[in-house]
Amino acid sequence: MRDITHKQITLRTARAVAVIFCTPETIETIKCDQLPKGNLFDVARAAGFLGAKATPQLLPHCHPVGIDGLQIEFEFLEQEQHEGQFPEAVFQRSGIVITGEAKSIGRTGIEMEMLTAVSVAALEIYDMLKPVDTQLEIGHIKLLEKKGGKSDRKKFFSTPPTCAVLVCSDSTAAGTREDGSGKLIKQMLEEVKANVKHYTILPDDREQIQQQIKAWVAEDVHFIFTTGGTGLGPRDNTVAAVEEILEREAAGIAEAMRAHGQLRTPLAMMSRGVAGAIGETLIVTLPGSSNGARESLEAILPAVFHARKMMKGGGH
Repeated sequence: MRDITHKQITLRTARAVAVIFCTPETIETIKCDQLPKGNLFDVARAAGFLGAKATPQLLPHCHPVGIDGLQIEFEFLEQEQHEGQFPEAVFQRSGIVITGEAKSIGRTGIEMEMLTAVSVAALEIYDMLKPVDTQLEIGHIKLLEKKGGKSDRKKFFSTPPTCAVLVCSDSTAAGTREDGSGKLIKQMLEEVKANVKHYTILPDDREQIQQQIKAWVAEDVHFIFTTGGTGLGPRDNTVAAVEEILEREAAGIAEAMRAHGQLRTPLAMMSRGVAGAIGETLIVTLPGSSNGARESLEAILPAVFHARKMMKGGGH
């Protein structure tokens, strides 16, 4: 199974639909509640619930997820009501539309559970109708919508944000240590379509760090990510340097990074990292280790880019 430990825990939703075609006579039988196997939709809804819960047992690569909400509704196929969901030819036939919506708070989406739910509900209806209808057909099973995780990426920024990466390390600046975290940060930013305009290495010196950040702020760089100098060492000066020039602290960003990291290593609590704004630029201080920097970015990307809209007065 694919490793999803790096993913954020977020609210995930999915909507799916399926159609089971049947004869007009069968529709009338359902409406008159004259089926030989009894009530149709309550049993089909229960079957859909069971199908959703059993999805990881049916699909080998599907991770078990907590299903925090699940609804399945049944409607008779009507062009006026369902137009836009299906091709025009569908409305030349009669049938039942099965629509479901699920919610989950977790690291991976719930769309497969929702697709399984409407599929199993359709199969249950097929089983209950087969004594009275030999023309049954299941079709048009599809995902209508999913939200959460990567699906929400576009809402956090409409145009690629401009970023700068500042490596704060005495040894790296002196050439005795190869930079790993700065290059990794640059790569991760580019993977979410950010424009990394600057990549600079400086010693962990308060004045040099402040001068460089102020220059990038004057240039209207949207986001500045520093790496290094967030620990408890005698030369860890980055946090103090950044704190002195911040105009507005964004404590929630640093809290999110530490909380995400703490689930992976107890050493995350040692980070003194901060985040905040100067004008319309957001500065985030990341750990100097590659693992720490990666996990911190995993905790906040791409949602942190929404800060630009807020700093420009756009609100949430």
